[in-house]
Amino acid sequence: MGANSRSHLRSDPRGKSGTCIAWPLTLAAKRAAPLRAEHLRFVREAPRGGVLHCFVLDCSGSMLAGQRLPLAKGLLIALFDRASAARAEAALICFGGTDADVRFGPAVPRWWNERWLRPVGGGGGTPLMSGIRRAAQLLAQSARVKPAQQRWLWIFTDGRTRDEPTRPLDADEVIFVDFEQGPIRLGRCEALADAWGARRVRPEELIG
Repeated sequence: MGANSRSHLRSDPRGKSGTCIAWPLTLAAKRAAPLRAEHLRFVREAPRGGVLHCFVLDCSGSMLAGQRLPLAKGLLIALFDRASAARAEAALICFGGTDADVRFGPAVPRWWNERWLRPVGGGGGTPLMSGIRRAAQLLAQSARVKPAQQRWLWIFTDGRTRDEPTRPLDADEVIFVDFEQGPIRLGRCEALADAWGARRVRPEELIG
């Protein structure tokens, strides 16, 4: 996480230095607790170049267990709605089987609903490397076109893979949304988040 990106995101319970609430970070801070002042995180100032949220969605077979993929879709709908309200750009990359592809953006979402997302299915292996590589390409292109833009990378996965991708150079902030469940866990999301200097949250921490 670069020093420049950290300067935009600070904890300020009084809200005196913040211009608006950074909801993803606020919800991650409160976890399952009732929202309190100390949980609030603020964006100090809107980046002059705007914001891009790049979402990378794991559509592999393991995400079909325990209704993980439907939960991920529901969270994506909420986050796309927030991006639209903030006039931020968004992009969606889906990976599963043997490949990854861009399903949306980057663009400011004009509309986003369950009917659009329903055809996104799941199955096959977990080509995390392909998903991150495709995200890195998209973020690099965005950085060339809009160098002042702040770029967020969100990775929705259960981490059931042996892939060890490297952090994309053009991601200012990275959040792993860890969908791994069950008594036996690989802990890959936690390991990658630690290696990348990224944040790791559970899906329920973003529900608010």
